Amino acid sequence: MKGKRTDLAGAGCGIARTLQVVGDWWSLLIIRDAFNGRRRFSEFQKNLGVARNILSARLRKLVDEGIFTVEPDPQSGLSHLYVLTAKGQELGVILVALWQWGEQHCFAPGELDYAVVDKLNRQPLPPLQLVAQDGRVLEPQDFCVARRTDADQTRS
Repeated sequence: MKGKRTDLAGAGCGIARTLQVVGDWWSLLIIRDAFNGRRRFSEFQKNLGVARNILSARLRKLVDEGIFTVEPDPQSGLSHLYVLTAKGQELGVILVALWQWGEQHCFAPGELDYAVVDKLNRQPLPPLQLVAQDGRVLEPQDFCVARRTDADQTRS
């Protein structure tokens, strides 16, 4: 028997609240597919092989969260399109980070047949890096989560 999912909407952590919105694999795969040009329910369903009820529930939540908008489909009066909003498009960097991590840690050399590339020149994207405000490249040991002060909040 499945346990009830914990509600993270009130958590004081940016990761927890993000996971509340897009933390299941279907949601992230739907968003990935949208970045790859899919916009119709049938396209998501066919590519993902997800049950219609699960896809419907995830799309509804993503619309409710402002990740997608629903627009009329100009090719069919009976269907509509799921279009990424600016908020949804900002998830692109998360998808690239997940891809790059997976590429490095989840595949044997030569196993992965795809790469995330720059559309303009078709070259693979360089590894994402965290950069401090002063331009330094940050390594994992160079950052942490800290309580904001009033001064920090006025700068952000």
